[in-house]
Amino acid sequence: MTFTPPASFTTRPTLEGTFGMAASTHATATAVAQAVLERGGNAFDAVVAGGFVLHIVEPHLNGPGGDLVGIFQTADAAAPAVLMGQGPAPAGATIAHYRAEGLDLVPGAGGLAAAIPGAVDAWLLLLRDHGTWELSDVLAYAIGYARDGHPLLPQAAATIDRVAALFRDAWPTSAALWMPGGDVPAAGSTMRNPAYAGVLERLIAAGDAEGDRHARIDAARREWKTGLVAHAASAFLARPHRHSSGTDHAAVITPDDFAGFDAGYEPAVTGRFRGYVVAKGGAWCQGPVLLEALRILDGFDDAHLDPATGIGAHTIIETLKLALADRDAHFGDDAHGGLLDALLSDEYIATRRAAIGDRASHQWRPGELPGRAPYRPELRQPAATDADAAAGAGEPTVAKSGQTRGDTCHIDVVDRWGNIVAVTPSGGWLQSSPTIPELGFCLGTRLQMMWLDESAPSALRPGARPRTTLTPTLVLQDGAPVMALGTPGGDQQDQWQLPMLLRMIVGGYTAQQAIDAPTLHTTALVDSFWPRTWTPAGVVVEDRLGDAVIDELIARGHDVTRAGPWSLGRLSAVGIDRSRSVVWAAANPRGMQGYAAGR
Repeated sequence: MTFTPPASFTTRPTLEGTFGMAASTHATATAVAQAVLERGGNAFDAVVAGGFVLHIVEPHLNGPGGDLVGIFQTADAAAPAVLMGQGPAPAGATIAHYRAEGLDLVPGAGGLAAAIPGAVDAWLLLLRDHGTWELSDVLAYAIGYARDGHPLLPQAAATIDRVAALFRDAWPTSAALWMPGGDVPAAGSTMRNPAYAGVLERLIAAGDAEGDRHARIDAARREWKTGLVAHAASAFLARPHRHSSGTDHAAVITPDDFAGFDAGYEPAVTGRFRGYVVAKGGAWCQGPVLLEALRILDGFDDAHLDPATGIGAHTIIETLKLALADRDAHFGDDAHGGLLDALLSDEYIATRRAAIGDRASHQWRPGELPGRAPYRPELRQPAATDADAAAGAGEPTVAKSGQTRGDTCHIDVVDRWGNIVAVTPSGGWLQSSPTIPELGFCLGTRLQMMWLDESAPSALRPGARPRTTLTPTLVLQDGAPVMALGTPGGDQQDQWQLPMLLRMIVGGYTAQQAIDAPTLHTTALVDSFWPRTWTPAGVVVEDRLGDAVIDELIARGHDVTRAGPWSLGRLSAVGIDRSRSVVWAAANPRGMQGYAAGR
């Protein structure tokens, strides 16, 4: 049995060239990143410029009050590095306080769910250390779009419409910004955000008296952490306001919390698969899920790795269920290196591989790691009121309460010098908490991924990072990076990257063929987003996977939901073909929003 060959048609070509490439979830961010490359900037100048533009053009998917995870390798580095832009819980974010507020979960919307914002500081750190441009030049694109306006995406307009009553009734500052004149703006309306343009201009002005580029960017970082943003956000959210729980609460974040956080770098965690090395963030994100899944699948023959066959789809889904159960039982900011060594060891991987049978498991099955009992959260199955959004999370699933699942952006850049980077920014989307009027944005809700249970590895603790879903990927061959990729999608991020990698590495697909191919994911996991539900044996598929595959999944006991033909995944990627000295890029056609560019 051979691996299913790729379709003869792709929605767009895999771009190839020798100069530089960019790919992202929004065509404008891609165009900005490529423009920076054309003007002599490197991959890091380009990705930061594009990243700030994503705040403007995809405000329902990310914002400056959110967080990010990046992974990159400079042309002269021996190993990849992780860009850590995930802020921790504020000092006042204790389990006792939230319990005293009458909560049994961290809410999915509202200021109590806000971690310390990490995205902006991480972007600035990356620019300072690895970019070449002045901050004023990098931010000029985002300032222009914020001040002069940019067409509102249909998906963003739909998101505003979903939360219009919340904005009108409980979050009037959000209504003022996103519903000018009191009405939901039409798709394509030119939206402006002069307050955010002013924030960015303040960051630039903070460095006016400094003598060099490094010092100017550090001055901008200090302004972000100790100036208007920290004080305005803390004061505004200290007023009680509506949360997704339906109750009103004051946030606990303070200016001292802002001042105490620094973005940083960490070594990547790696795993081997079929002659490649895959690099991810640590167990404070869900990155090791992909590594564990690849390690499990590496022990099967090619027929079991093909998503376009019944046995392949079944094996991939069962593998993901095991890896995600390990995530929910063991991952968190207190996870140490020894945990990942054990998780990815040959002995443990063999036990997990042996747990995969011919039938779909309907049980939640975390593994037993040496010296560490698995955490077992309450398994809450979704109520009818939880399911008021479409099955796929390729675009935002937003409830009227502001509850949001899987909203994220992604951007990749590779340059002619061999620098390569993938960044997944998220959080702080427009529906996460009330807009801070002086700033033109709101804070994120990443703390919803922490448990109000001291025994959990991802328990809410002051100074601890929430176990984020953000998980970009770098792939290396013979010690050199050959691909950077990622996708939005919350709990689906590594799930959607897995079939793409299998098709490319095992099936020989090009990146665009792999992105276009129909995909699938499981919902048999503990949801990272409020209200933290679990769906036994749940599988979501694109109809293009075919009736034969879908029928076999059902026959094997999977609870299958058809999500339409083009609905799952928003993958993008860039890479280097070192045998030909060529760079390449590919992007997702679903949603008619992502794009790649380069030459």
